Amino acid sequence: MPEKLVMLVILDGFGLSDKKEGNAVYLANTPNLDFYFKKYPHTTLSASGLAVGLPEGQMGNSEVGHLNIGAGRIVYQELTRISKDIKEGTFFLKKEFLDAIENVKKNNSKLHLFGLLSDGGVHSHITHSFALMKLAKDQGLEEVYVHAFLDGRDVPPACAKEYIKQFEEES
Repeated sequence: MPEKLVMLVILDGFGLSDKKEGNAVYLANTPNLDFYFKKYPHTTLSASGLAVGLPEGQMGNSEVGHLNIGAGRIVYQELTRISKDIKEGTFFLKKEFLDAIENVKKNNSKLHLFGLLSDGGVHSHITHSFALMKLAKDQGLEEVYVHAFLDGRDVPPACAKEYIKQFEEES
């Protein structure tokens, strides 16, 4: 039986869409790709949202795309896993969190939380900060100091005031 060759081609940053307006790929002259698509079997992959372990509607990136292709399955990203744990309630039972809170109580100390405060979703999500504050409150901590890092690359500049307002309302 003759050997069959298979080629995996990843066109990073290259997306196919039925939309024509504003679609650089559709407007581009791509004679080689057009030829390959007509002559050879091919497929496309979803590269955003839950298809690559990100929250629904979240734009994908090279890192998660390559990770999922290499694994051959959906690899849930930290953001999605944390959100899932919050929703299911297991977040509030994490030994590391409970140990840290117990240490604060035992030493009559204060809890300091450092982290990104936005809903950008690439490196963090504000709902995770809400969950940490809920955990601290539920565990009886009265003094929690939040050291927020603001205006990351995944949110518009100067949007921090809105996130601080949301955080204050939620806490």
